[in-house]
Amino acid sequence: MRVLFISHAYPPTVGGVENHNYELSAWLAKISETTTIANKKGKKFLPIFMPYALIKSLLVLPKFDVILLGNGLLSHIGWILKIIYRKPVVAVLHGLDLTFKNRFYQAFWVGFFIKRMDKLVAVGNETVRVAERKGIAPERLVFIPNGIDTEKYSGNFSRNDLERLLGEDLSGKKILLTSGRLAKRKGVAWFVRNVLPKLDGNIIYVIAGDGNDKDNVKVAISESKMDNRTRMLGYVTDKERDLLFHTCDIFIQPNIKIHGDMEGFGISVIEAAYCGIPVIAAKLEGLQDAIFDGQNGFLVEPEDADSYALKINELLGNEVFRKEFGKRASRFVADNFSWEKISQKYLAEIEKAVSDSRIKTNEEIKTHV
Repeated sequence: MRVLFISHAYPPTVGGVENHNYELSAWLAKISETTTIANKKGKKFLPIFMPYALIKSLLVLPKFDVILLGNGLLSHIGWILKIIYRKPVVAVLHGLDLTFKNRFYQAFWVGFFIKRMDKLVAVGNETVRVAERKGIAPERLVFIPNGIDTEKYSGNFSRNDLERLLGEDLSGKKILLTSGRLAKRKGVAWFVRNVLPKLDGNIIYVIAGDGNDKDNVKVAISESKMDNRTRMLGYVTDKERDLLFHTCDIFIQPNIKIHGDMEGFGISVIEAAYCGIPVIAAKLEGLQDAIFDGQNGFLVEPEDADSYALKINELLGNEVFRKEFGKRASRFVADNFSWEKISQKYLAEIEKAVSDSRIKTNEEIKTHV
């Protein structure tokens, strides 16, 4: 199977879609002939990358069986290539590529281009439901969860390493962690205002990551007088992220509902769970596909401050259970979310799209004859 993969969001830019596209391209290349055309320079480079990707694809596509798009935003390119070469196009949907609040985008991308892809792989079941509400045919949709490369998260870290990272003595302290891009839907500011004040004073909330909701989080910390109980680290390296995953006590993903935005999956929660840190996440959108309640984490109703506080206190109050649960959660993630297994699911759907396209083409030829 010869796959031409086009990605508009790719490392070194940091983000969930970027990470997903990189891992997908890397793991598909191990089991198929995959060539990647990727934007490695961020959103500002998109006006240049889009025509570049189209022109380059037009030149090389005759050598490939199928086009794989890393995001629905690229569906206009897929549509053009499909018309010219009559090759099947598979696109990955992450959520925001369906809900982006722009009338022009909704009318043309969601209303026309995305609907004309041969197969749409949604990273979350909520994304499938949103797609169906927007008139996308159910038979074109399939759910495949996000994955992790289990070899990347190993590490022998201690509490002393965490103390050095934070620059303070943590004796008698319990550490909650949220890691990832700071967007309003992530609920970090809400958690600071509504949950942290309900918790014991020896609990510190570490926030690792940067994003457009950073100032809102800082205001929440100041107005709630939680300055002495929060640590905003900003962007952290992969090694620092892994250190945090292995040494903090609980990972928190307190997402809230935001109109026009959604969590397609929530990669950070399975990364944390694989590292053996119990996860508490909002029972919302794609997080419900990543966290299986009681198996690799715990789900609570979104914006239910009392439920968060209750579950946090319950876990912090039983260190033996917390550590044993972390080990079970790690095994669960390895069994269900490794990229080795997820890439096989992608390849199966890609092969099916190619097979269906060839059958359709043969039928059309017979009809004309």
